[in-house]
Amino acid sequence: MPNEYSDEYLTQLVQRYADMIMRIAFTYLKNNADAQDVCQEVFIKVVKLQKTFELAEHEKAWIIRVTINACKDMLRSPWKRFFFPIRDASIPIQHSDNREVVARVLELDQKYRIVIYLYYFEDYSTAEIAQLLNRNESTVRTQLKRAREILKGSMIGGFANE
Repeated sequence: MPNEYSDEYLTQLVQRYADMIMRIAFTYLKNNADAQDVCQEVFIKVVKLQKTFELAEHEKAWIIRVTINACKDMLRSPWKRFFFPIRDASIPIQHSDNREVVARVLELDQKYRIVIYLYYFEDYSTAEIAQLLNRNESTVRTQLKRAREILKGSMIGGFANE
């Protein structure tokens, strides 16, 4: 990793992580505009800190942690208490087959959404998720189990009632 970030290196960072940051932020905030703000904020922090990492996995984990913290900060913001954004009409998912599943995931409580996202979409283990979220590994496993049960119930219930 370079000590001073070049334009080329920053371009590579954006290409490598922008989609992931947007998905994590959308998972937390359920709003494209806010997710874009968080994405921009994360890259500003990356440029300001110019943190160097020995491994790409550490860089990715750090960016995920910064993204989660930025989302939590936004949710705590007094601005968010007074202004309620219009919900996005479409879910930013490329494969239409997955839209229903993703829509159901977005209906979950925030603590379940982020665990599901990191486990299934970013391929983190429960131990790695626990470390990223500052939770016990057993808590992460329990949240994954409950999220799966909720999703299964909503998917089966939704199909049976239609």
